[in-house]
Amino acid sequence: MNRETMLAGAIAVVVAASLVAVAVVPGAIAETDPGPVRPGHLSIQEVAIAPGAVSGGTATLQVDTRLEHRGGKSENVTVLVRAVHLDSGLVETTSETAVEPISGDREVSVVQNLSVERSGGYRVETVVYRDGARIAEGSKVVRGVGTLTPEYARTSVRFRWQGGDGLPPIEYGVTEAGNDSATLDVSTFLTNEGDDASEELRVVVTARQADSNVVADRASVRVGTIRPGRTATPSVELTVPDEYNYYLDAVLWKDGVVVGTARSVANLNPTETVRANETVREVGIEVSDFESDGNPNEDRPETTISEGATGGAGGVPGLGVGVAVVALAGALLLAGRQS
Repeated sequence: MNRETMLAGAIAVVVAASLVAVAVVPGAIAETDPGPVRPGHLSIQEVAIAPGAVSGGTATLQVDTRLEHRGGKSENVTVLVRAVHLDSGLVETTSETAVEPISGDREVSVVQNLSVERSGGYRVETVVYRDGARIAEGSKVVRGVGTLTPEYARTSVRFRWQGGDGLPPIEYGVTEAGNDSATLDVSTFLTNEGDDASEELRVVVTARQADSNVVADRASVRVGTIRPGRTATPSVELTVPDEYNYYLDAVLWKDGVVVGTARSVANLNPTETVRANETVREVGIEVSDFESDGNPNEDRPETTISEGATGGAGGVPGLGVGVAVVALAGALLLAGRQS
């Protein structure tokens, strides 16, 4: 037997042993493995906050978080929102929602409700987690929560001239004077600014002496329902002592609840006049812009180790099945030529 024949036989033995190892020892021969799918990129695109149900003591803030997703697939994603009181710094309430798996390039909306005390302002913080790790966060500030009107106190009826147009919300005329008293015909204007007919309403008008704040007279009148876009002019008669100045206060009631107020003056003292008190009120609920803290893991490099590339845990690179078959065929061909 010459040297070439011995070499070909040795190669055949090695290749045959490798093929046997494939069947007996898992992972001895490297398999083709595409590796795990890279997770997609998630970020907070927008956070919108709107008022929901409002009661006398609490208000619901509806938080709509828009998540932007790019790339592969994101699983085990949760969105946590919490309301932190601006004055105390204490967490008022927290809500956490699991998100269905996301794939592809698209936006996903996650809506959560936060029930908070109807007073002051709050910082609404939004945090996005994936597999328990924080990947995005941001916050918005909400002020004027106390100005939200409870459900039971809502009405579409307003005092028509309660504004800066220079016209008084309440008018009066002297219908009778004598015996140190005057009879006033006091009227106001109520407009239904809604799309439906109003509820049954009632107006109470009070004449309050300007210097002493003593109530001189009070009367009420039922308004009934007001059609959409129409104005009602309820009026009452008040009898008050002459030669004094008065505040005329009108209070609008709906089913035992005050839903509106207005004030004007009646100057019956010719030597002195008074003006209606100017009050400062909150303009309503205000929501700041969303402040994003970015993605804390966005710039962190990701390293993926493929099990097939290492031949298993702690293994070394193995021979591919195709390479082993080609080597065996070559060895047999060489041995056939030398025989």
